[in-house]
Amino acid sequence: MTDFKPHRRDVIAGTLAAVLATSARAQTPAPNAGPLVESWPEPSGTIDLWPKGAPGAPNVLPQEKTTERSKDPAIHDRFTLGISQPRMAVFRPAKPNGAALLITPGGGYSWVVVDREGYEIAGHFAKLGFTCFVLFYRLPADGWTEGYNAPLADAQRAVRLIRHKAADFGIDPARVAHMGFSAGGHLCCDLNARFDTRTYEAVDAADALSARPFLSAPIYPVQTMTPGVTHMGSRKNLIGDNPTPEMEALLTPARNVTAASPPCFLVHAEDDAAVPPENAIEYRAALKAHKVPVALHLFTEGGHGFGIRKTVGSPCAAWPDLFMGFARKQGLAS
Repeated sequence: MTDFKPHRRDVIAGTLAAVLATSARAQTPAPNAGPLVESWPEPSGTIDLWPKGAPGAPNVLPQEKTTERSKDPAIHDRFTLGISQPRMAVFRPAKPNGAALLITPGGGYSWVVVDREGYEIAGHFAKLGFTCFVLFYRLPADGWTEGYNAPLADAQRAVRLIRHKAADFGIDPARVAHMGFSAGGHLCCDLNARFDTRTYEAVDAADALSARPFLSAPIYPVQTMTPGVTHMGSRKNLIGDNPTPEMEALLTPARNVTAASPPCFLVHAEDDAAVPPENAIEYRAALKAHKVPVALHLFTEGGHGFGIRKTVGSPCAAWPDLFMGFARKQGLAS
């Protein structure tokens, strides 16, 4: 049994789960400036995905390391690489709305962005009643047997575990949504398309449950593996320098969605210089072709990696409120 661990140690090595509420800068947004996270709570605990360790481990496990890249001592901006113990950091709301949100940060499949696309997002949506789970997923270039399927296996297992533990967290097991950013957005899109693909052998009763999210929200996602449109760093880390055409197609979610794929909320900025907005546009077209409900919001400005805090004063500051409208329309939240 994979148990919830009340937070008595750091969520990742060193200082990853430091009390963010005291280190985040309190700010008040200007009118119409969009949402601004004033503080980030400490995760209430963690859930390890694999009770006997992640499957397909290399002979030498990667060494986990967390690096702080913020120049501002009041604001964390960390990333973690070498993840050998996949897990979820849990953020419990004061007033649960019965829905869960799995969050997969980006990082080009080189690392996992902890704060901007993880804890910051979880803190915001926990205040709105969601029980949030930030996923620290395996990175495919670290030598796992599953290779490009290692992150997908972790995401599938995460959704199933959240459903298996729904009663413990006061959530409706049907209402488990998935939000991903950049390369984590690719993982979000991939799960939408391949939620029922067998990527690992069942380990307990949780694996009898569905890995299909109730709805998904890929935010400025890497989606295609086509050179010239994809993010080449993510592509290399996921499928290598010389993938076959079949591998490119398999890891391009727009080619694999079906009518069973969940409703989807997409966000991208037109001036994204890292991941072209054509990634989201192509994905929307594929979902529309299968008559899957989809909303795409393209913003004139925002660049890449904006999360929530960096949207202040930008047109893309509206995206969290737009997501909430979509979530209510689909029945995820009231």
